[in-house]
Amino acid sequence: MASGSGPVSALWTEINRCGQNGDFTRALKAANKILYESKDDVTALCCKIVCLIQNGGFKEALNVINTHTKSLTSDMIGFEKAYCEYRLNRVEHALKTIQGIPEQTDKLKELYAQVLYRLERYDECLAVYKDLIRNSQDDYEEERKTNLSAVLAAQSTWENTSPEDLGLPESSYELCYNAACCLIGQGQLSQAMQKLQKAEELCRKSLAEDSDVTEEDVEAELAIIHSQMAYVMQLQGRTEDALQLYNQVIKLKPSDVGLLAVTANNIITINKDQNVFDSKKKVKLTSAEGVEHKLAKKQLQAIEINKALLAMYTNQADQCKKLLASQQAQSPGHPRPVLIQVAQLCREKQHNKAIELLQRFSDQHPESASGIKLTMAQLYLTQGHVTKACDILKSIEEFKYKPGMISALVTMYTNEEDIDSAIDVFTQAIQHYQSEQPGSAIHLSLVREAANYKLKYGRKKEATSDLEQLWKQNTNDVHTLAQLISAYSLVDQDKAKALSKHLPSPDTMSFNVDVDELENSHGATYVRKKAAKVVGESQPKEQGPQDVKKKKKKKKGKLPKNYDPKSTPDPERWLPIRERSYYRGKKKGKKKEQVGRGTQGATSGGSAELDASKSASSPPTSPRPGSGTGTATSNAVPPRQQKPAVAGATRKKAPQKKKKGGKILCAFRLKRVTLGGRLVYLRR
Repeated sequence: MASGSGPVSALWTEINRCGQNGDFTRALKAANKILYESKDDVTALCCKIVCLIQNGGFKEALNVINTHTKSLTSDMIGFEKAYCEYRLNRVEHALKTIQGIPEQTDKLKELYAQVLYRLERYDECLAVYKDLIRNSQDDYEEERKTNLSAVLAAQSTWENTSPEDLGLPESSYELCYNAACCLIGQGQLSQAMQKLQKAEELCRKSLAEDSDVTEEDVEAELAIIHSQMAYVMQLQGRTEDALQLYNQVIKLKPSDVGLLAVTANNIITINKDQNVFDSKKKVKLTSAEGVEHKLAKKQLQAIEINKALLAMYTNQADQCKKLLASQQAQSPGHPRPVLIQVAQLCREKQHNKAIELLQRFSDQHPESASGIKLTMAQLYLTQGHVTKACDILKSIEEFKYKPGMISALVTMYTNEEDIDSAIDVFTQAIQHYQSEQPGSAIHLSLVREAANYKLKYGRKKEATSDLEQLWKQNTNDVHTLAQLISAYSLVDQDKAKALSKHLPSPDTMSFNVDVDELENSHGATYVRKKAAKVVGESQPKEQGPQDVKKKKKKKKGKLPKNYDPKSTPDPERWLPIRERSYYRGKKKGKKKEQVGRGTQGATSGGSAELDASKSASSPPTSPRPGSGTGTATSNAVPPRQQKPAVAGATRKKAPQKKKKGGKILCAFRLKRVTLGGRLVYLRR
């Protein structure tokens, strides 16, 4: 033992020196030599675990901890074990390990807050960071404030809550960036863009102080800020600017797989069902290794949903169903995968299956039934089942008494000429607001619309109660009173006479209106001309000979050169030549001899000798069918219609002429038969 004490002490000295210099590889070798001498040396085991962690060997370090559980207790090596599990993305195991450690140190609280953030338990994470900032005094206060602002931004973005104002400074570009993300979650896009621009300036200034940082390093650090700026532009509708900035980030090829996945996903949402080839390339970036550990659950869900939509647009039905099935397994109550599945079924013309799927999902998940039932009503309307669509809409308790829903139901019932159901919709809505919000603006507007609807469709007796209710709310409303009297005039004349006493007198209804000004206004259809004013009593002067205007002499028209005054003019000279009764058309000139289809250089003149129709021995041919004169067109037999050609079938060949004995004979001959004064051509 004495001989071995010297080398062991030298090894401990080397471990101490290497740890101070940051050379953990040599320190690990020295620790292994010590453990070779004594396997259960707790200090050497702890040194080995620390060296492995510093070198990134988290899995090896965790194996060492698990194999020496008896000698390495949780209070001794608990933080290192939880840290290894956290770095290996075993977040749930890390949480259990931290909760099992009795003493909660500052570094353990830091790790605990990080684990809670990864688990998206933002309220607990916020409380831990507040406690750390309040009770710790060291050089890491700015880092803790940055993490605290990140928690506030996550709350605003993913939980749709308004975070409390903790008065965090914006001294660094990380703090300014997180403040911008918080504003994006609240919908304040213009202010968020200003914060992002400020964060970009702070980032450039802070990195310009370091001489070792190149321009490429600066652009890589600014990539996340530029991607967030593009997201704000996309939300503002500036899709072209956003797409240009997204592509700049993609070209940089940043090392952060989460940033690449989010940027590629947003490009896919801009492309939609267009530019599918580019979307297929970008979707590969969303499936990189480690993306699931960098993004929140809602981000991952959005990426998977967009993958399914892209598969649907590219007619990859099996791939779309596979993606939707995995999404439904992860989040059964989420309605979006079901809606995409319904859209896919509708593309396949399976509307009944789509409606059954929606009905089944709404029964299983009543919390999401509102949007699902709206989709069901839309499908019924596309199929022409208006009454079924109305029944579905009336079953949605959340929107049942909304003005938009009432308007839609009344319109659809009116289209189906079901006036009673439309009036019933008005009645139920008025009763609801009568009990919940009596006398409110929406209540009175519904009463007025119901009264106008009933008057329009001749239900004056039913409209009187609504009109009376409106008139009692405002007795000075003359228009409503006139409508009420008109309605009662056909139902109860005594009541109409009694109400007519409340009409104002003609004197009170007269207005000071300038009739002349009204008639001469811009909108008047008839303008009365005013008489010219007469100045004095002066009489008009007598016109002298110089005041009389001389009449211009009309010039005689020129006559044609061949004009004969003795001949009578043509009465049809004003009509075009083609419309005159004596027009017989132009005489066709002789056709020029053209080169025939026979031997080269032969003319068509030789073919005339072979034409049987022009030879003396051939019998006279009968006229072609349908070649009757223009006066007999009303008695002509209509020609046969050819049968339409079937796709894929070959058309029959026309009958060819046969040669026999040096003469050309037709395969079909036509015989003229006279029937009842008509010319009928029979084919034989």
